[in-house]
Amino acid sequence: MPLLPTDFADLPRFPTLSRRLRLGVVGGGRIAGTQAIAARLSDRWDVVAGALSSRPQAAQEKAAAFYIDPTRAYTSMEAMAQAEAARDDGVDAVMITTPNHLHYAAAQAFLDVGIPVLCDKPLTNDMDEALGLIAMAERSEQVFGVSYVMSCYPMVRQARALVQSGQVGEINQIHVEFMQDWMIPETAGQAPHEQWRLDPKRSGATSTVGDIGTHAAHLAGFVSGLAMTSVRADFHVCGHPKTLEDTAFMMTRFEGDVPGSLLATRLAPGNRGGLRLRVFGSEGGIEWDMEQAERLKLARFGHPDQIFTRGQGHGIVPSVERLTRTGRGFPEGLLEAWANLYTEFAMAVALKQDGLARPDNWLGLPEVRDGAAGVAFVDAAVRSNSSGQWAEIAQV
Repeated sequence: MPLLPTDFADLPRFPTLSRRLRLGVVGGGRIAGTQAIAARLSDRWDVVAGALSSRPQAAQEKAAAFYIDPTRAYTSMEAMAQAEAARDDGVDAVMITTPNHLHYAAAQAFLDVGIPVLCDKPLTNDMDEALGLIAMAERSEQVFGVSYVMSCYPMVRQARALVQSGQVGEINQIHVEFMQDWMIPETAGQAPHEQWRLDPKRSGATSTVGDIGTHAAHLAGFVSGLAMTSVRADFHVCGHPKTLEDTAFMMTRFEGDVPGSLLATRLAPGNRGGLRLRVFGSEGGIEWDMEQAERLKLARFGHPDQIFTRGQGHGIVPSVERLTRTGRGFPEGLLEAWANLYTEFAMAVALKQDGLARPDNWLGLPEVRDGAAGVAFVDAAVRSNSSGQWAEIAQV
C-alpha cells in the first residue's frame, strides 16, 4: 500500500501517511531522547528499535525508557542493522545520535543494508569520511538526512523565502553567532553527554566549532543561498583550561566575495540559545534570534520595519505555514523545529518507498552534502587557526 496520497504535492500541509514509519535509535544519550520525542510529535514515526548501549543491561534499561520491545534492544549498531533489515516489520529509518567519531561506522552499517539515515552533525570528524558517506548514500540510493535542526524553524524558512524573493536585494554581508554559557563552571564537561565534547578522540579537532559553529555556518548558507568559500578563524580557551576550544571568532567569505562574520562561544553568561543571524543587502536586511524564534525582522531601507510572526497568513508563505502546528499567538519552539525535521525526513523516506520523484522545492531537509559541507567548514577553520591565514573551504 502506498504511503503517500496521490495528491500529496498539492495539499496545503504535509500529508498524513497511510501508516506511521518505524524509527530506530542508535545512541542512547540525552539528544536521542529529545529526538525521539520530536519524531513522535511529528505523528509520522513510531520508535521501535535501538542500539542504545554496548552493555546488555544498560541496553535493556534504556530500551524500556524509549518504550522499545526488549527483543529489539541491541548492543551493537551492526547487529541492529542486520536484524532489522531481515524483519518484515523492520525499521524504515534510523537516527544516529552517537558521539561524532562513530557516525561514519553507524551510517555505513545501515546504508549497506538499505536503511535510510538521519545523522547528527557534524557528519564526521574527517573530510575523507564525509566524502565517503556521500558516495555511500549515492550508491545505496537511500535518504540521508543531517540534523541541522535550526533550519527547520518556520521563521528561518520565512527568512529564506524573503531572501529568495528579493526583499533584501543583492546580499552584501552575512553575520551569524551562536553564544551559550554552559561551559563557564569548572565542572562543565563532567556529565556523560558533555565529556565527549572535550575529548579529541571522540569530538575531533574541535569542540565548539564542530558542534554549534556548524549550526551557525549551515544557517548562514541556508538562508542566504550562498555557499561559504573561505574562513579566517581564531580559536580560544577563554575560561578554565580545556583540551579543545570553547570560543572561536571568524571572518568569513561567501560566493560572490560577500564578506561576513561568525562567532561561536560557550562562555557568554546569559546566553543559553543565543543563535542570531543577520543578512544585509542592497534593499534591506533580515534579523532572526533563536531566543525569540517566532519573530523575524525585515527592514527595508526607507520603509517601516516589518515583524513577521509564526502562524498562518499575514505574509507567511504557504511552504512555511505547513510547518506550523498551532494558531497565531500559541508558542512553538525547539521541539517543534525537531518535529519539522522529522516530518520532512518522513516525507523523503515515503517518497523513496513509493518510488516517487521529489517535487522541486517541496522539502528543505538538510542532507548528506549539507553535512559534508559542515565538515569542510570545520576542516578549513582548523587549518586557518593553525596557520593564522585565510583557508579555502572545499566545495562538495
